[in-house]
Amino acid sequence: MQNLKVNNQMKSIYIYGASGHGLVVADIAKACGYEKIIFIDDGENQYLTFEEIKSNNKISIAFGIGDNKIRHKLFYKVEKFEFNIVSLIHPSAAISPNVRIDTGTVIMPKVVVNSNSKIGKGVILNSACIIEHENEIKDFVHISPGVSLGGDVLINEYTHIGIGSSIIQGLSVGENCIIGAGSVIVNEIGNNKLAYGNPCKEIKDLS
Repeated sequence: MQNLKVNNQMKSIYIYGASGHGLVVADIAKACGYEKIIFIDDGENQYLTFEEIKSNNKISIAFGIGDNKIRHKLFYKVEKFEFNIVSLIHPSAAISPNVRIDTGTVIMPKVVVNSNSKIGKGVILNSACIIEHENEIKDFVHISPGVSLGGDVLINEYTHIGIGSSIIQGLSVGENCIIGAGSVIVNEIGNNKLAYGNPCKEIKDLS
């Protein structure tokens, strides 16, 4: 797990995305010791665009983008300009010391990640979700607030697990899935599925 302490030369950070999600990410950055938060956003608003800051890669950058596919696209654009992409972990999160966390992930308040879990690039672990032992959360996944994953669960790339959902131990959810809020997953979910309910059922193919 990367060292998240901020030294005297690293008090500023760019947050890419100035929506409500970006505001929450900014709060986490402040809790991690960053003092100057600089929002960048490519929309028509008062914020700097990436084009305006792309030559200033001495300042670290984190992502405030909730959409998995957009976050993926911007991640690799930023990486091409050799920015230091950081992960942000709120101090209230309980992370086992042998968890592996890749670059550009944001872990929000009260999250629990237990032993031997692996968290990929650009993941969002949203407020108070529980990632039990030996989970693997692949790149650009969004685990919503209050989600509980049993032990040895696999969540594949670009999947969004809806708020308050639960997944029993040993199951996998395919890539590019949307799992509706409050779902209880007791069977495997394939790739490119919209699924929801209790028990959770595949409703639509998103291919």
